[in-house]
Amino acid sequence: MHPSLNIAIRAARSAGKLLLRYSDRVDQIKVESKSRNDFVSDIDRAAEATIIQELRGRFPHHAILAEESGEQGSGDHLWIIDPLDGTTNYLHGFPQFAVSIALQYKGQLECAVVYDPLREEMFTAAKGQGAQLNDRKIRVANRPSLEGALIGTGFPFRDQSHIDAYLGMFKAMTLATAGLRRPGSAALDLAYVAAGRTDGFWELGLAQWDCAAGALLVKEAGGTITDLSGAERFLDTGNMVAGNLKVHRAILDLIQPFLTDKLRA
Repeated sequence: MHPSLNIAIRAARSAGKLLLRYSDRVDQIKVESKSRNDFVSDIDRAAEATIIQELRGRFPHHAILAEESGEQGSGDHLWIIDPLDGTTNYLHGFPQFAVSIALQYKGQLECAVVYDPLREEMFTAAKGQGAQLNDRKIRVANRPSLEGALIGTGFPFRDQSHIDAYLGMFKAMTLATAGLRRPGSAALDLAYVAAGRTDGFWELGLAQWDCAAGALLVKEAGGTITDLSGAERFLDTGNMVAGNLKVHRAILDLIQPFLTDKLRA
């Protein structure tokens, strides 16, 4: 096991316990709007502080990029943290949210944790060591095409300037597959691709903390993940397509007619 993975698992469990403690008292949680459709609560901040405290105790000199507190420090090691991926779900009592933690070393993803505290599912990955769910090895599905496929997605909610392009993709994908799912947590969406629960995934406008951990899960489970042009710049663009090699290629081909110049950049 990657030497940092145990620490990330411990941090995710600590944050998950905090989220569960308040999950049935969401009406008492103080909520602020960061921007349209993008919220932060006292629980987000408390869970993030718990994770950072755990990581800092073992790696005091590592840099951190966290959703609520931003960038802290600099160096070759960078922890990318989303303490509550699926905040809107959480605040509505919708049972789909997760803790997401990833470690980058010199720009390369090294280890990842996506933890669903409601189901007690711990998805983990380490570079070159595969992906696991609760210590059981997982692999992406082996579906050969979009026919009969179940595809995950997420509607653009921070930046809706590409909504027309996205809706075109959504219609085309609906007609080409067995169905689409939009549960509301990109970290779990990618974990489900890694575990073979869905056959593929695409979304626009994600932040690094939304998808860094999930991206490594997909890669280590034998999948492919790129931006909309097929390049490896998905953490920079926030636009991504994931699946096994054949499904990934099929999704890329299907959405090409709807890409604007900005989305191709």
